[in-house]
Amino acid sequence: MSRYRNLVIMLGLDAGLAWLSLYCAYLIRFEFSIPAEFAGSFHATWPWLLPVKIFCFAFFGLYRGMWRYTSLVDLMNLLKAVFTGSLIAVAAILMVYRFEGYPRSAFILDGVLTFLFAGGLRMVIRLRYAGLAGWRVLPVLSRLKRKGFRELLVVGAGDAAEKVIREIQDHPDLGLEPIGLLDDNPAKKGKSIHGVPVLGPIDLLSDPPMNFDEILIAAPSAKGEEMRRIVRLCETSGRTFRTIPGMGELINGRVTLKAVRQVRVEDLLGREELHLNREEIARYLRGRRVLVTGAGGSIGSELVRQIGLYRPKALALFEVSELNLFQVKMELGQRFPELQARPFLADIRDREAVAHACREFEPEVLFHAAAYKHVPMQELFPWEAVSNNVLGSSVLVEAALAHGVSRLVLVSTDKAVRPTSVMGATKRVAERLMECGNQAGPTRFMAVRFGNVMGSSGSAIPIFREQIARGGPVTVTHPEVTRYFMSVGEAAELILQAGAIGQGGEIFVLKMGRPIKILELVRDMIRLHGYEPDKDIKIEFIGLRPGEKLYEELITAGEGLVPTGHDKIMVLKGNAGDYNQLQDQINELLAAAQSFDPEAIKSKLKALVPEYTPGP
Repeated sequence: MSRYRNLVIMLGLDAGLAWLSLYCAYLIRFEFSIPAEFAGSFHATWPWLLPVKIFCFAFFGLYRGMWRYTSLVDLMNLLKAVFTGSLIAVAAILMVYRFEGYPRSAFILDGVLTFLFAGGLRMVIRLRYAGLAGWRVLPVLSRLKRKGFRELLVVGAGDAAEKVIREIQDHPDLGLEPIGLLDDNPAKKGKSIHGVPVLGPIDLLSDPPMNFDEILIAAPSAKGEEMRRIVRLCETSGRTFRTIPGMGELINGRVTLKAVRQVRVEDLLGREELHLNREEIARYLRGRRVLVTGAGGSIGSELVRQIGLYRPKALALFEVSELNLFQVKMELGQRFPELQARPFLADIRDREAVAHACREFEPEVLFHAAAYKHVPMQELFPWEAVSNNVLGSSVLVEAALAHGVSRLVLVSTDKAVRPTSVMGATKRVAERLMECGNQAGPTRFMAVRFGNVMGSSGSAIPIFREQIARGGPVTVTHPEVTRYFMSVGEAAELILQAGAIGQGGEIFVLKMGRPIKILELVRDMIRLHGYEPDKDIKIEFIGLRPGEKLYEELITAGEGLVPTGHDKIMVLKGNAGDYNQLQDQINELLAAAQSFDPEAIKSKLKALVPEYTPGP
């Protein structure tokens, strides 16, 4: 009943305004004194012109929308309706009366006034439902701080800022009041977005021109150095600050207040968003049977989440950890209830278990994310690194060839480049398996090599967070150590894209940008927690651990760099070698691993990976 009541009220208001616009048009045309001979034409016209206007309003959908959300689309529809109604009125009078006794200009004025009156009514309704925030167009009210509202200074004056301000003004229950914008573009100074003025450059944060309560960073495209500068300026203000995440984190790029969060260390890295060819990925995943090893790990579980978006026919979760397998299976069921998910609690080193999974599930695409990757730990137990990273990969290659898997994508690491660790050397052997295995059958084998993954198991970032939370000290291996970083989501996206463009035998590498100095990263993390480095939280240097390098590399000698169709992905083509000969060498390595002799294992690894230089 409320809906119909509101519709009747709106029809009555529109009819009244349509009559008023025609009457005002006559008044303006005759300078507020309508001659008697033209008054008759007015009284003869409005009874039929009003229904024509209302019909045009309805025809163009002006009564189907929700008036509290009036937008430019509604105003365009209103313009079409008014123009059509005026055209019908002029045509009717021209055909019937030849415009004798009718003032022509009055009908032009009538159209203009109808648009202004009807549009004004809808804007008033929009402002009414926007709450008091909608009335900030009044200069006096815009200067008044509303009781209980937190005044917000917004960094950035682009599309993200516009969407955030609009959402804040549409939802006064949020208790926020945007009072100013800061942007380094000098052309924007003095302008405004939804009544909120652009005050000047971002440097004003160090000496703000007005009082405020919070800062919102609405610059999702800000690069690492730029983001670090903004954060430093926010810290000097002494106010709470939050950020809109990068577009890669937002669903369909939609900016919303629900996405606003604290600034994280990942924001300071400033990795450019990886643009995927989603159609290309969908072509080889949609309707296929996909198996992921290490499906409960940090990278494996993110792969599972992203693969689910491409609607595979079925998805197999191969995992050795019972808890991890249970958790990823539960999450997958909640996110994609229609997806057929098959868990396999098994070890990739178990030939019978892998063969059983391939027979039962019949995978067409296989992503190999299971690995031991903690460098110092694998230096202590090199036989485990060989068993898991080499034997496990070899078992999967054999199974893929035997069961007709279409393609297998190995998750590798930059530590495989000129390795100084057992972990890096074993991953390089796994890469060689992909290169050589590609010549042993129809299966396409490929590897994806990238740097450190933020938040993955074995990553230093969670350790740094725990040390800061305990009050320090934060331990860093060396003041000059650098690493390449990427997010878990970006890593999974690269793996999926590589699987789409790979023809077999390639090693794909993401253009990682500049490496990050770990000391700078730790200092930024301490500041983000509200502390001052070396004052509140101490930093200690403990020296490089066994197998660690000062600098990481992405390409080694002898690997030929070949461009791909993707601007952020490079492909390396090395000398594959003979698959059977490689398997013989791997068997010798596995025999050495069974001796539990670190020196024998490293010697066999050196024979397989000549560029391997064992650390002290």
